[in-house]
Amino acid sequence: MTEPIVCKPTPWFLLRAVAMLLMFGIFAVMFFVDGKWGYREKNLSYYLAEAFEKATNDFKLKQDEMSPERWRSYAERQQVPFPEDPELLPEGTQVPMIWPVVLHDYDTMKSSLGQPMNKLFDDYRLEAGIRKDVPEHDFPKHKITEQWVAFGVCLVLTVGAAVVLLRTIGRSMSVDGEAFHPAGGGSIPFGDLVRLDLRKWDTKGLAYAWAKTAAGAERKVKIDGLTYGGFKKEQDEPAERLMQRLRGNFSGEIIEYVTEAESAGGNDSPAA
Repeated sequence: MTEPIVCKPTPWFLLRAVAMLLMFGIFAVMFFVDGKWGYREKNLSYYLAEAFEKATNDFKLKQDEMSPERWRSYAERQQVPFPEDPELLPEGTQVPMIWPVVLHDYDTMKSSLGQPMNKLFDDYRLEAGIRKDVPEHDFPKHKITEQWVAFGVCLVLTVGAAVVLLRTIGRSMSVDGEAFHPAGGGSIPFGDLVRLDLRKWDTKGLAYAWAKTAAGAERKVKIDGLTYGGFKKEQDEPAERLMQRLRGNFSGEIIEYVTEAESAGGNDSPAA
């Protein structure tokens, strides 16, 4: 009894599929985080920083003419310049919002003038639990929408990669003494094979076979040697051995490239 040749998914294909799954999955998570929280938190940081910058500039202009009480009264009437659309800010953000309490204190504002730029806001940001640094610009609605669109695309690609990986792991192609068993399932007796296309076998490890069906039509199947079996010499080239077994039991039409030397040799005629 002829021992079957079984070609299982190659480590090369599985590694590539896992890498694609991880890549698309990581991108999907990143876009989701930015669309759900990230850009909104950056907007919060941006608009609060604007309020601190305005408070500092106003204090520089007014400190000589204002008492601590007058400054507090002035600061308590000022608002953070948030956008009108609350969807651009983290959920639960108070809108409208007056300047933070730290900006109401005359002595704190005065001492901040001698400190490095943005130190007052950075201290406040850490104390208030605002995780995002101040971005160079705010993020309007369409920028947040772009993150959701990118998330959707990456999610579809992640699911697709997972489906391909799971489907391939459970498949194999094989050949025994009577039939070829393609990765897609089923069994094709050698006598039903009518055509083999081997033009991409040597370069891409890819071939196609056509077989007669019970209805008299032809069924086309793919033979993917790179995905199943592989061509590693240390493993005795499983895919190539499968193909040699298949060709050895095949009597139909074979489509393959013919080299110039073979073509010239075929045209030689015996001397008279």
